[in-house]
Amino acid sequence: MATPLDTALARDAGVDVPLICGPMYPCSNVELVAAASAAGGLGVVQPVTLTYVFGLDFREGLRAIRSLTDRPIGMNALIEASSDTYRKRMEQWIEIALEEGVRFFITSLGKPRWVVDRVSQVGGVVYHDVTERKWAEKAVESGVHGLIAVNRRAGGHAGPKSARPLLDEVGDLGLPVVCAGGIGTPEEFASALRMGYAGVQMGTRFIATDECRASEPYKRAIVDAEEDDIVLTERLTGVPVAVINTPYVQRLGLKAGPVARRMLRGRKTKHWMRSIYALKSAWMLKRTALDTRGTTEYWQAGRSVSGIHQIIPAAEIIDACAAAARASQEPGSTEPGREP
Repeated sequence: MATPLDTALARDAGVDVPLICGPMYPCSNVELVAAASAAGGLGVVQPVTLTYVFGLDFREGLRAIRSLTDRPIGMNALIEASSDTYRKRMEQWIEIALEEGVRFFITSLGKPRWVVDRVSQVGGVVYHDVTERKWAEKAVESGVHGLIAVNRRAGGHAGPKSARPLLDEVGDLGLPVVCAGGIGTPEEFASALRMGYAGVQMGTRFIATDECRASEPYKRAIVDAEEDDIVLTERLTGVPVAVINTPYVQRLGLKAGPVARRMLRGRKTKHWMRSIYALKSAWMLKRTALDTRGTTEYWQAGRSVSGIHQIIPAAEIIDACAAAARASQEPGSTEPGREP
């Protein structure tokens, strides 16, 4: 008999537990990615984090992970064509990842057809981030193998819908759907699987781990925060991003300035403005996430903070989620936890 952990995601990724340690800028360090995969989940590499934040050559970073585990890992490809230079760099990173044995890719932004075409040549799999049906349909047209459904409780760029309505909206497209957003406890993981998701992607929960190299003030802020402490700010990328509502965020404000907002709406100026925001936010997040003094409290996090009360090893999270999913199948068990 199939177990709750035997899902399409687990089979596509070649893992024991259908749980993705989501790619996070700037928090997906070598040790965290390796620990998640070694424990039976799927650690996912974020290339800019490896190279820009931690100063590693990309191939060197992948081999550093491989020195810690031989279990499958994935790679995140942000594919919006902001420039020809960036596109070529992403193509190079994908080629290196394939050469180093990576076969699971998560694409974000843009149309992933070119990634699917290249990865499929060697038997790889591509899942694409979506927040609503129209983007899911474009991903299906591009030939992706699965969808990462980013809901309104996610960190980073959250979607507009909660987990169940989003699954209802994209679940009939014939592809496995992964729940991303609002999952911070084993019970919520089991609930998402019972709801019909093929797996879960967690980000914030894995920041508050022993292996993550985010600063101690950042981790403590996640542990201490409640759901109502998460707010959406436009000051980071020009579009709403979920962050912890610290005094620094309150002083800075949540809305983009009038000039920036006007430029983001312009057809000719929006890409230029996004590039400025991307450079600014990359520098800001790198500085704040790794600042051990916690002097600038600008920290991304999702609403899953409500269920995060300890800084623990990544393996402990994955083991507890697997146990909760198995227990949910036992006779007499009831729907655990709240809906994410």
